[in-house]
Amino acid sequence: MRAIIPVAGIGTRLRPHTHTVPKVLLNVAGKPILGHILEKILREGVTEATIVVGHMSEQIRDYVSTAFPEFRVEYVEQEEQLGLGHAIYVARETMGKEPVLIILGDTIFDVDLTPVMRGTVSAIGVKTVDDPRRFGVAETRNGRILRLIEKPERPTSNLALVGLYWIVNTPLLLSTLKSMVKNDVRTKGEYQLTDALQLMIDRGEEMTTFPVEGWYDCGKPETLLSTNRVLLERGSTFRPIDGVVIVEPVYISPTATIGNSIIGPNTTVGDHAVVTDAIVRNSIIGEYSQVTSSLLDTSIVGNGSVLVGRYNRFNVGDSSQIEFS
Repeated sequence: MRAIIPVAGIGTRLRPHTHTVPKVLLNVAGKPILGHILEKILREGVTEATIVVGHMSEQIRDYVSTAFPEFRVEYVEQEEQLGLGHAIYVARETMGKEPVLIILGDTIFDVDLTPVMRGTVSAIGVKTVDDPRRFGVAETRNGRILRLIEKPERPTSNLALVGLYWIVNTPLLLSTLKSMVKNDVRTKGEYQLTDALQLMIDRGEEMTTFPVEGWYDCGKPETLLSTNRVLLERGSTFRPIDGVVIVEPVYISPTATIGNSIIGPNTTVGDHAVVTDAIVRNSIIGEYSQVTSSLLDTSIVGNGSVLVGRYNRFNVGDSSQIEFS
């Protein structure tokens, strides 16, 4: 069984961090976003994947080959950012007639996919939201999808598409995508997967939905921190450290060095980070970063950054250095 995982996005809303690290490799609760996704689908029995790359693709290749050697992975380059439909289209040579699982690479999810993938009908993951205007939405009747609309200005449904798609009729999906690209059919300037799926429905393909309550967005600093908190609440990972007060839930890397500090709650401290004389809560501290004589709350400190002095809130990109006297 094959998963298609588009990860070519630049991640502009997470700058400055995505200037130096692909969005899907940002650390949440002790591992990269992509690591959470791959661990999940491995548990579901998926061992083959096509990863659609673009922005800093070598980092993604290196991470997956090191952390998940058991995965059989093919990489496809999306040279232009022309939408999710286009990302799936450029991966077409890696797909055959078998069903595929499409997963967006910037969302962590918690749902049992086994009954979905045992089904004989294509199914799309949905969640009821208060404001569906920034999502694709599904209009349904008796559990069957009638219509899919990408980011409607006047929504007629509050069932948001969460980025999980189980596609049974893969050849039909590829046919609709090919038709869209050939005829340059775009919505809001991009080739939308939603439009391709709607063409499948128009051609008689049956599709249904399945609920995804555990849907954790990682697209913005505030949602990244929120997802970090939710995942940490499932269980802390740390070791007792003399002179350090730990307020769970936290993730503290075994290779991090902590001294004379209070860490937590809802805090991740990455590999080889150094935190001394500090209070850090509701934050993510990147690997090889240094935080000294500071109080951090609701902050993201990028990899290799140095932060010294003062009580504040920060969103500091990789390799930065900030000192207060």
